[in-house]
Amino acid sequence: MATTIRKQQTEYCDSEYDRLNKVIVCQPRYMKIEEVINETQKHFLDKNIDIETALIQHGNFVKAMKENGAEVIQLPPDQRLPEQVFTRDIGFTIGDTVYVSEMGSDIRSGEVSVLTDWLESNGLQYEKLDFSSIEGGDVIIDKDKIFVGISHRTDQGTINQLQELAEGYQVIPVPFQKKYLHLDCVFNILSPDEALVFSPAFKRKELKMLESYYDLIEVNAEEQFTMGTNVLSIGNRKVLSLPQNKGVNRSLRSYGYEVIEVDFSEIIKSGGSFRCCSMPLLRD
Repeated sequence: MATTIRKQQTEYCDSEYDRLNKVIVCQPRYMKIEEVINETQKHFLDKNIDIETALIQHGNFVKAMKENGAEVIQLPPDQRLPEQVFTRDIGFTIGDTVYVSEMGSDIRSGEVSVLTDWLESNGLQYEKLDFSSIEGGDVIIDKDKIFVGISHRTDQGTINQLQELAEGYQVIPVPFQKKYLHLDCVFNILSPDEALVFSPAFKRKELKMLESYYDLIEVNAEEQFTMGTNVLSIGNRKVLSLPQNKGVNRSLRSYGYEVIEVDFSEIIKSGGSFRCCSMPLLRD
């Protein structure tokens, strides 16, 4: 189904940093490290996830977004889908089009149906990417540029399909070390001029390319592991970040950002943080 959503219908995104107006999330009610799909999960497999703590932390995350003016849409949790909290991956909005992903892991494939059911029940149209696999954690937009990570979850064939569909945008493939799962685990745009980066994840060629666009704010290895790059910008130079990532937060403040600290320590055990747990529908 090839479809388009118009801006007056209040679905529109062309950056990672304009004011967050409408966003899709899902409670971690059935969150569990069931099948290890990233390096972080390997570390926490034995401890696994404390659901009660995760629900409290996710609730505080939702509260912070609402307090800053965002409409927060909650998808229904499904006990068969232990990774469902990471709504960023199942779809993404580019311009006035909502794209629905093709997941790169079988354990997550059912999440797409929950999203499409919600879109269709609310009368919203969408474009399905189905050449192979692509996940929203690899898709980072800045006006007319779309950076797309080449990872275990996103391949060149689907990147080519996105380029064909996203008219007027320059799609820029970004290879990186695939052990980091998604591009937003090692790179995240904060403004037209600045981005967070974990440079060891990239070869020199890709780093030079990113440096040509942004002043790169380095994240160290310790804070990359605690998802330091995976902050969520909510507009007006406000950023949601973990209190544990002191170096990242200090750097952000030195660049003039207001850092809103929310404890997400239970949820990051599964390898994702604030950006991973949010699928923006509208930024303005």
